[in-house]
Amino acid sequence: MAGSLQDQLLKAGLTDAKKAKQMAKEKRKQTRVAKSSGIDIVDENKEAARQALAEKAQRDRELNAALNEKAQRKAINAQIKQLIETSKLEKGKGDIGYNFTDGKKVKKLYVSALEQKQLSGGVLAIAKQGDQYEIVPRPVADKIAERDAGRVIFSTEEAAADLTEEEKDWYKDYEVPDDLMW
Repeated sequence: MAGSLQDQLLKAGLTDAKKAKQMAKEKRKQTRVAKSSGIDIVDENKEAARQALAEKAQRDRELNAALNEKAQRKAINAQIKQLIETSKLEKGKGDIGYNFTDGKKVKKLYVSALEQKQLSGGVLAIAKQGDQYEIVPRPVADKIAERDAGRVIFSTEEAAADLTEEEKDWYKDYEVPDDLMW
């Protein structure tokens, strides 16, 4: 490059040395006045660059937070899958249909008589793995529920916890047969 803009303008003949000295003097004077009065001279380009860096840093932080959250969810899902795989009970050996609700859908698993009693008593619970349902012991179900409560279906107190006292007792005058299978 051929030096400053002032030098280039002088060489091109667009200004003379006297005007160039006068402009330099005025610029120094403005700088001196601004410094003495405490006013900072704001360079728009530097301010825009600083603003762009701040915005980029904010976007990077948000992206990193999203990636960390995604990695954490993936780790939790892996933990839940491992808990289910290591402690699930064998399916398909029972002949009693055990109905349960998953959200608003009624699902059915075939279980043995002992498993049915344990599910009804809260000793066992049902865990959802993808689109499959597995029967797991209650302590394992509690560990899964700590990580993701939507993946565990309890058949006992949690189902009744949403009801009011009046809704719980509406059937108290009716006798329920012992051999009723739901």
